[in-house]
Amino acid sequence: MRTLAIGDIHGASAALDALLAAVRPKAADRLVFLGDYVDRGPDSAGVLSRLVDMRWSLPNAVFLRGNHELMMMNARHDRGERKNWLSVGGVQCLQSYGNPGRFDDIPAGHWFFLDRECVDSFETDTHLFVHANLDGERPLDEQTESMLFWEFLTGPVRHFSGKTVVCGHTSQRSGDILDLGDTVCIDTFAHGSGWLTGLDVRTGEYWQANQRGDVRTGQLPDRE
Repeated sequence: MRTLAIGDIHGASAALDALLAAVRPKAADRLVFLGDYVDRGPDSAGVLSRLVDMRWSLPNAVFLRGNHELMMMNARHDRGERKNWLSVGGVQCLQSYGNPGRFDDIPAGHWFFLDRECVDSFETDTHLFVHANLDGERPLDEQTESMLFWEFLTGPVRHFSGKTVVCGHTSQRSGDILDLGDTVCIDTFAHGSGWLTGLDVRTGEYWQANQRGDVRTGQLPDRE
């Protein structure tokens, strides 16, 4: 079984399709999606539909929430939050459900997925998976919302457990993975001019796809 981390998608459904075709996940594989499925890119609705359907074909998949999912959920019931969300990609998200896009156009299954089936973090024997960042002195279940969803990386996170941290959120506009050894960031700007990344966290093998459907592969050092 492989454990494959998938970086921030941000509505880039064509890149997601190309990445999954390249990775060819099997039912036994564990895909860990790091959040920020929606906003900014052209097809948030399509991305969420693919992830909802994926629960059946990939039963071991894990879906983290990102800060953009939190904003979307808060915007549903709070007009003040709605204005903020619309200014950071919510407009594109709603438009992917129809023109003009409305909250009523978002299927109940998408809301259920975001609210009940996504999680805030995930841990294995060797790795910690978060959307944004974490406090190296605290266990996962004691992390603050600010750390998990909002704090950008300023350097490697050395967690007291000795486990490697895998995260997104801190966008690498170059399209290259940020490999800091103890910490690996795979938000590689999928919705912009970069790539969507899938990383085998044990071996360091990675796949990247863009919105044109181009695919490239590589290997992080010292993971064998």
